[in-house]
Amino acid sequence: MGDPGGIGPEVIVRAWADPAVHESARLVVLGHPEIMRRAAAHVRSEVEIKPVDSTAALAAAVADVTDAHHMACLTMGDDAVLDAPTGVIDARAGEAAYQAVVRATRGALAGEFDGLVTAPLNKAGLHAAGHWYPGHTELLAELCGVDDFAMMLYLPAEELARQGKKSQAGLGVIHSTLHCAMRDVFDQLTPERIAAKCGLANAVFAEGFGVEQPRIGVLALNPHAGESGLFGDEESRIIEPGVKLAQQSGINAAGPYPADTLLIRAVDGEFDGVVAMYHDQGHIALKLLGMHRAVNITLGLPIVRTSVAHGTAFDKAWSKDADTSPAESTGMVAAIKAASELARRGFHFKTTNAGVIA
Repeated sequence: MGDPGGIGPEVIVRAWADPAVHESARLVVLGHPEIMRRAAAHVRSEVEIKPVDSTAALAAAVADVTDAHHMACLTMGDDAVLDAPTGVIDARAGEAAYQAVVRATRGALAGEFDGLVTAPLNKAGLHAAGHWYPGHTELLAELCGVDDFAMMLYLPAEELARQGKKSQAGLGVIHSTLHCAMRDVFDQLTPERIAAKCGLANAVFAEGFGVEQPRIGVLALNPHAGESGLFGDEESRIIEPGVKLAQQSGINAAGPYPADTLLIRAVDGEFDGVVAMYHDQGHIALKLLGMHRAVNITLGLPIVRTSVAHGTAFDKAWSKDADTSPAESTGMVAAIKAASELARRGFHFKTTNAGVIA
């Protein structure tokens, strides 16, 4: 459900009305049923919320949900969250979001769920509840016991086709560094890290989306890819060796290329995946292409996990005008469909003590 004070609950309800999500998966919501009832009323949906109060009753309840008219909701959290205000940071909301993510992840690890789709949580809300994670990605990695992981923002092929672009299986941008200060990016980049991200990108496109020999482009860090060392030597000292390491392991990787040209080439179909050096280098480009249709896919986990690409949108959530948020629901539909496709293929990353293997 994500943060109950944010846009997640209403986005879930809106996405629930799309027949496509029920054709691709059997769905259950983890959160507080009363919050979901409020969200349904808010967007004027007639979906019936069916609370599920025990794990034992979950399978039967989900089996009954075959269309958009009924929603099984596995009850998470206590009633304290019902008094939390909407549209603001609140510890009770942060705790409810945390509990839902933890329960869903443990269920996926145990084989109870084939995939996990998350609505946005608020990092400050998470911290207010005493959970010191930068976001979903790091929390999920800890719960799954992995150190080699990455966030990939992904635009499905159908969205690129809508924009007149062709692709084999969509376009993904994978981040070498994630939630950190810009001044820390330089210290975190290593050839081994860049090669590992190329490996994660290659695996999800090859095994998850069925692309034969995925094409992975690697972004430079400095303007003009350093201009032969005039603007920095990270390209020759760190990134090029990382690309060579990836190539030596059989990955069709190339680069580093300047960010302002590589992303254009990727959108035009030359690359399936792009490895970015830092958060905004990848996020801004993909969100300009399709903010409300992009999907966040966590790579490196032994479970399938996708999410919407936007945040809690406290400025829009639970607004008096219930028609202000339909666009965001397209991202939730895309996230559900992407998770379903990966799950149908049986794709996940196998973890070992030495790292992650596709």
